[in-house]
Amino acid sequence: MAARGQIAPFNPAYTDNEVIPLMRDCDPLVVVCSTQFEERAQALATKLDIPHVMVLGTGEQTIEEWSNNPAMTLPETMPQTGDKAAMFFTGGTTGIPKGAEHDHAMMSAFCRLTESLWSLDFDSERILSVAPMFHIWGHHFTNVMPIYLRATLVIVPKYKPELVLEQFERHSITVFAGGPPAIYMGLMGVPSIAQTDFSALKYCLSGGAACPGDLLRAWEEKTGCALLEGGGMSEGAPIACNPTEGMRKPTSIGITPPLTKLDIVDIETGTQVLNINERGELRAKGPQFTRSYRNQPEETENAVRDGWLYTGDIGYFDEDGFLFLVDRKKELIMVGGFNVYPREVDEVLHGHPAVHEAAAIGIPDDFLGEVVKACVSLKPGQKLNQDDLISYCAQQLVDYKVPKVVEILEELPKTGSAKIDKLKLRGLR
Repeated sequence: MAARGQIAPFNPAYTDNEVIPLMRDCDPLVVVCSTQFEERAQALATKLDIPHVMVLGTGEQTIEEWSNNPAMTLPETMPQTGDKAAMFFTGGTTGIPKGAEHDHAMMSAFCRLTESLWSLDFDSERILSVAPMFHIWGHHFTNVMPIYLRATLVIVPKYKPELVLEQFERHSITVFAGGPPAIYMGLMGVPSIAQTDFSALKYCLSGGAACPGDLLRAWEEKTGCALLEGGGMSEGAPIACNPTEGMRKPTSIGITPPLTKLDIVDIETGTQVLNINERGELRAKGPQFTRSYRNQPEETENAVRDGWLYTGDIGYFDEDGFLFLVDRKKELIMVGGFNVYPREVDEVLHGHPAVHEAAAIGIPDDFLGEVVKACVSLKPGQKLNQDDLISYCAQQLVDYKVPKVVEILEELPKTGSAKIDKLKLRGLR
């Protein structure tokens, strides 16, 4: 970032089918990877004519070598606040992922606005971060916030509940940037949590998906530390946070940060601001939100209107100014805090030679919040079972996007305009 590079973090578990369109969209000059992904990165770079691959962890390309080399300095011309710094991929209305672009000012705003509601101390916090760094939450609480706070950062190579619990005692963790509720639920299922010393812990932070009330209560009983929910999205964060000081409300994502304007507006036009406790679409305006999607002018025009970012989330404000999100205008499926856009799964399902019609929907799951369900009808004379279709999808989709349930119907329900009626499939009408 100091060298004016714009980073685009990728999920290493993505299949080539998922990665290649994103790489083509980024049109990168260099692929940066760790040693375990060197062979794959080299193959992708060759296939897509990317000129450079930089492998970290070998020879001179290590953090230790850089930090111990006094000749290494930051670039003499540092970036300006409006220079692009990162992009995080999210889904589009067409199902094609789009890169929400972030500049340096947005990164700074995230830190200042988050700290205004979550009162973290400078120079003394010990932050444990376990969320993946290709996700905006994991990136910001690993790569941005601890640096801003001059904090000690503890990370683990992979989320394993037993390993994560060990860090609380080993490093006297004061802030746990856990992320989605599935992270906390996984820790709650480990017997050793009863013997874990949480005495140094001040704050536990959550975002990415709504925490069930039972989880909030059980976590505080086990650890003695409240779990604070906040809200954000790939397009920018924070949207709102339950503050460390003063009133907090379970199942709400909290109150509006400074320099930020949030409205609940009518779903049809997005222009009429609704009253307290009236449900509508959330729109947001502030220095932390994106103003563009890379190479997607139509998506940008649809989402960013008159300076407002239209989030696609349905919610309401209560009389105390706390924001509650209750549904989604879009058909987005939230699996353990990760976005799954049904169109992408639909296209993979349609690629199976036995499938005639297909629709992916989200269904409730006690651990992940939601999982993907595939509803399909078959071509005449074709036979297909659940396991075969799931295996087919697993070859082309990262695990959390793969359907966990398959329902085979004679015909999928249709709306009056002859489109597949996903609301009916979800049991909403």
